Amino acid sequence: MKSVEHTVKCSTKEKCHFLEKSVISAVLLVLLAWSCAPASDYSGQLHELSIAAAYPEGSEMWRREGVEVTVEDALNGTDYTALTDGSGVARIRLVNGNYSVRISDIAVDAEAGEEYVFNGAQEKVMLTDSDMMLTVSLTKSVPGKIVFREIYCGGCQRYPKEGNYFADKYVVLHNNSGLTQYLDGLCFGTADPYNSNSTNVWISRDLQTGQAVLPDFVPVVQAVWQFPGNGHDHPLKPGEDAVLVIGGAIDHTTEYPLSVNLNAAANFVCYNQVAFPNTSYHPAPGDRIQQNHIMNLVIKMGQAKAYTFSYNSPASVIFRAPEGTTIEEFLDDTDNIVQKPGFSDRIVKIPLDWVEDAVEVFMNNVNGSTKRLNPQLDAGYVRLSESWQGRVLYRRENESETLRRGYEVLLDTNNSSADFYESERNGQSLRKNQ
Repeated sequence: MKSVEHTVKCSTKEKCHFLEKSVISAVLLVLLAWSCAPASDYSGQLHELSIAAAYPEGSEMWRREGVEVTVEDALNGTDYTALTDGSGVARIRLVNGNYSVRISDIAVDAEAGEEYVFNGAQEKVMLTDSDMMLTVSLTKSVPGKIVFREIYCGGCQRYPKEGNYFADKYVVLHNNSGLTQYLDGLCFGTADPYNSNSTNVWISRDLQTGQAVLPDFVPVVQAVWQFPGNGHDHPLKPGEDAVLVIGGAIDHTTEYPLSVNLNAAANFVCYNQVAFPNTSYHPAPGDRIQQNHIMNLVIKMGQAKAYTFSYNSPASVIFRAPEGTTIEEFLDDTDNIVQKPGFSDRIVKIPLDWVEDAVEVFMNNVNGSTKRLNPQLDAGYVRLSESWQGRVLYRRENESETLRRGYEVLLDTNNSSADFYESERNGQSLRKNQ
C-alpha cells in the first residue's frame, strides 16, 4: 500500500495550501471533540488511598522518606506503586475495588553491623466511593543466612506421552551469608493449608479494624523433615547451593525429557518408605544418592501415603531449633502439636523466630488466595501462573552485593513479591544444567 503523501496530489500551490489547512483543521476538531467528550479516564471516579507505614515500637528512628509501597488490584493483578513522604505516608489515587497493600524497607545499622528488614501487608482493602486512610503495621526481622533460591513444584508435560507429570518436585537452598553455614539440623516443612485458595482457619480478625491477623507461629502440616548430621557434616560455603528433592530422587528424564534428573550425589531427599510408601511419588532413591543425604523424618501427622507438596501454591519454610534445645524436645511438649479446628489434621506450631526463610506461593487466581505466612516472614507472595509447564520460581540476584562481596548474593527482603520471579516454560535450572 502506498502512503497517503504519495496518493494525494495538488495541481497548484494554492490547492496544496488549502489541503494542508483542511487536514490541520480536521485534526484540531478531532482533538477538541476528544477533549470535550464524556470522561472515560476515571477522572471523576478516583479516590485517594493514603497508606501510613507504622514501624514497630523502638524502631521509629528508621522511618524515612522514599519507601516503596505496592498496591495490587485483587481482581486483575495490576500493581500500583508510590513512595512514602517524610511522615511515612504514601498516597495513590485508585478506582473503587479490592486491593492488597505491601510495604518493604531495609535498614542498616552500621555501628552494630546488622541489617534489618521491615515488612507489612494488608489484604482485602476495600475502596468504596471515598478517600481512605490506612495504617499498615510493620514487623522487624533479619535476612536469612540460608534462603530458598528456587522452587519447582508445578511439574511438566509427560511428553512424548500425553498428560501431566508432577512427581519431580524440588527446592534449591542457597547460603546467602558471608560465612560457612551448616545444613545439619535445619528443618523443612510447609504451612497449612496446602493450597493458597483453601480455607485458612488460622486467621483471626482485628476487632477494631476487621483486618486479617496471621498467627504468631507457622502451622506446619503433615511432616517435619530435618537435614541429617552431627553439626558440621554438611557445610555450605558462601554462595553455594544445596538441592532438596521432595519427590523422586531419580532421573525423571529417562521417561519424560521435559522433567529433570534428580539422581545426583550432592542432592538431599525427603524419603521414608515406612511413613510414605507410595512409590509413584517416593520411589527408592537413585544409585547416586548418598545414604547420609536422606532427610530425617522427625514427625508425621495423618495417614497420607505420600508427602503433600502443593503443585500450584505451597508455602515453604526452613527453620532451626535455637541453641539449647532440639526439635525433638520441642515436639515432646504436646502444647506444640495442636488439632486443626474443624478438621482431623494436626499441625506443629513453629515459632516465628525459629524460621530461617519462608516463601509463599499463590496460584494464578490471586483473588481467591489467602495469606498463610505471617508478614514478618513473608510480606508478599510469588505467583505461579500455570502448572504442568516446567515453570520455576527463582529468587532474584542482588547484583551490587554480588559484585561487592565476590560471591553470589540473592535478594532477601522477606517479601516474595519483590524477591522472586517466575521462569519461562521448562525453565528448571537442573534441566538446563544437564
